[in-house]
Amino acid sequence: MPVTPQEWLCRYALLALRLDRRLAGSATGTVLVYQGPPEWRTQVEREQPPPAGRLVDDADELLEYLPFRPGRAAYLAAHARAMRSVARRLAGTRLPLPEFARECLGVPAPRLPEELFDEAHAQLDRALPPGPGSLADRLHAWQAAHTLPVPRLDRLPTLVDRAVAETRRRTSRIVPLPPDEVVRCRLESGVGYRAAGEYEGGRRSTIHINQDLPFNLADLLYVVAHEGHPGHIAESLLKEQRVVEEQGHLDQQVRFLLSPSFVLSEGLGLHAQEIIFPGDEAQAWLTDNVLGEFDIPADGSDFAAIHRVQNVLFGAWANTAYLAAESRPDDELAAYLSRWALLSGEEAAAALAALRATGMALYVLAYFHGWQLLDTWLTAPDRRPRVRRLLTEQLLPADLQPDPA
Repeated sequence: MPVTPQEWLCRYALLALRLDRRLAGSATGTVLVYQGPPEWRTQVEREQPPPAGRLVDDADELLEYLPFRPGRAAYLAAHARAMRSVARRLAGTRLPLPEFARECLGVPAPRLPEELFDEAHAQLDRALPPGPGSLADRLHAWQAAHTLPVPRLDRLPTLVDRAVAETRRRTSRIVPLPPDEVVRCRLESGVGYRAAGEYEGGRRSTIHINQDLPFNLADLLYVVAHEGHPGHIAESLLKEQRVVEEQGHLDQQVRFLLSPSFVLSEGLGLHAQEIIFPGDEAQAWLTDNVLGEFDIPADGSDFAAIHRVQNVLFGAWANTAYLAAESRPDDELAAYLSRWALLSGEEAAAALAALRATGMALYVLAYFHGWQLLDTWLTAPDRRPRVRRLLTEQLLPADLQPDPA
């Protein structure tokens, strides 16, 4: 039955809210970033949760009739299909993970060859300072040498503020940012993530940092750029301005995480530092503005190369999700993460806990495959305009694929 655009968007939001209510236990407590009309959220909170089959039917109805122009209809249909696939899973239909990922994320996300990680390990070997032990031992030693001392953890919000100011300044060279934006840092405990950027609306945001984990100061800009600018916070802020306020696209306030748009969001986050700190600029800024304050000397390491390897090794996390989907035992999963992602035993245990959180076995695929997609797409003469598009336009992974010959 034909509906108006506003009616369609209301049904779309209600479906997202109902799915989020059914998907308890995610790493961040939600699989939905919702800033839409509060009365829709209240409606869902007060109703009896509908059966999963009803949610599948609701998604089918959304896909049957989309009262929008073709480009916008394609964007909304991709996200409605993602929600339908999740609803089908709740109703008992268990697609193999590659098919489930393609339906939800809109990209092929196959298991990756270990040769990719071997090559990354060789790059890491060249980027780390020489030292005793295995490659993993050397990586952990480098991380420890750059870790913020626990007695000085109270300095972390100030350091994040300093990094936010610099990342905002550099991002504003690519796309103007509002001068009244406020970004604060909040230390968290007992959470299942390392860091999270939360845009709260009204030009206000928070970067949450897990204070239970050691904080590597060499990662300060890598984390802040990913969560803040030009990463998640900048994208949310600018799309509020350009997509919601100027174009009236209310669906931008209803962001279902297990969907194609988050493949690009996480890919952008992993590229964020390199976009605004090309070459060795991040390492130079940290040396001049942070590391000396904590008497951390230069050791000949290459921060940019190490961070690029970390991005590649998100592929090992993705492969571990495939192993988990095959019901492999935990000791095998932990061994895989230790061998290929170079995680310590404690880190591997935390990673497995994160992968077990609702939706994460799927969502973790977005990191590597989003990064890989953008690694090709951003290698172009019009790189800055492409970054602006990522920050201000509603795009799908399919929009970034090269045209067929």
